[in-house]
Amino acid sequence: MAVQEARQGTEAPRGAGAHDGGCTCGDCPHGARAGHRRAEAEFLLQRDGFAAGHGLPAAVAHSVSASRQWVSEELTQSAELVAERGRAEGEAWLTRLWLRTAVTVWAAVVALLLVQALTAVGAGWSDARTAGLLAALVVAGALTTASWFHRARGGALAPVIGEDNRLSTSRAVAAAWVLLVAYAVLVLVGRLAAASGHAERDALLSGLDLSRGAGVVTVLAVVCGIAVLVRRVVGVRVLAQRLQKVRAARPRAADLLTDDAGRGTFADIQYVVIGAVALVFAAVRLARRPDQLPDLPWGLAVVVLVSAATYLAGKYAEGGRPVILSVVRAREAGDLDAPIRTGDDIEIRGAGFVPPGAQTADRLSRMVVRIGPVHVHVPLVPVTGGFSNPTDAVLTVPVPADVEPGRVDVQVVTAAGAETNRYAIDVTD
Repeated sequence: MAVQEARQGTEAPRGAGAHDGGCTCGDCPHGARAGHRRAEAEFLLQRDGFAAGHGLPAAVAHSVSASRQWVSEELTQSAELVAERGRAEGEAWLTRLWLRTAVTVWAAVVALLLVQALTAVGAGWSDARTAGLLAALVVAGALTTASWFHRARGGALAPVIGEDNRLSTSRAVAAAWVLLVAYAVLVLVGRLAAASGHAERDALLSGLDLSRGAGVVTVLAVVCGIAVLVRRVVGVRVLAQRLQKVRAARPRAADLLTDDAGRGTFADIQYVVIGAVALVFAAVRLARRPDQLPDLPWGLAVVVLVSAATYLAGKYAEGGRPVILSVVRAREAGDLDAPIRTGDDIEIRGAGFVPPGAQTADRLSRMVVRIGPVHVHVPLVPVTGGFSNPTDAVLTVPVPADVEPGRVDVQVVTAAGAETNRYAIDVTD
């Protein structure tokens, strides 16, 4: 009751402004990005104010549990607004991305033309340079068309954006090799179309022999297989609750080198670095020998295969199911030792309560603890710069009065929907 009265007392000022809630008139920030930044700044100010003990209504200030509940619900509402503005910004960013990808593709074509023009000084223009430029135009046109059809999903980057709205490392590496091989084949097609003699055409056709490009074909097959297999592995592990996934606001370039929490991972970094080095080598070989597929040496091809195997092993090893290790009665300084009773706070200790990428307040507020048949939402307890509850290893929740005395099971449901093991506790009168 105290929390409801306090909220009624604070609702009037919140609704007094005519421009609250995402309005885009002259008094409000223009654009989804500005709206998101404004909402985030207001949330941080509110969180730090509550952490310092400011802004509590008198109706709940006398009760620790009531004030904690009121603060948690106020922060939850503000966090939902921030998340809504963040999703709007992400959608707007993806919509604009297709044009940026198209500009980047054509800028690469212009760069190729400049390089060919500079290297042609003295040596003269050749059929290979014409075939390379025409192949680049075909690839750029195809990517631009695909970008337009997928303009709401990031343009040319749409195939490498995963279901969690992050850039997929395995898909990005595979897409890079596919584009290189497709470009190499188009160069040979252009040269074959311009060839006038039988001997020249036969030489170009022999450039497609497997003996010439066995290394690059093997690498292409492996990286494409890794991209498909990783998607299957992640999907199966998520359904089996052995891996927790939360959706990102928008894809970022750093996703290629980091995990869902934004931390750099060895498996991803080495896969991207070694793949990029091998791609550069193959591109140079194609420039030097445009009459055949890039002859990737077997030594370098094996290095790429070892890197791919390491990446796949890392995907199998990452993650894990959240687990409860113990549940104890939360005790403040001066309290007497006692059994768990209704109304008491319990401290749940374990691991994996906060999935990677779920450190934002809107995700933390979605955590639920089942105590017997009762679902208890984990309260947000703010501190300067973050939250002291919940954390990845410790949760503190009250035992509601609806819980019947006796032995009951405690189970945590994370923001990703994964469930922990059941842990039995005794609740006394």
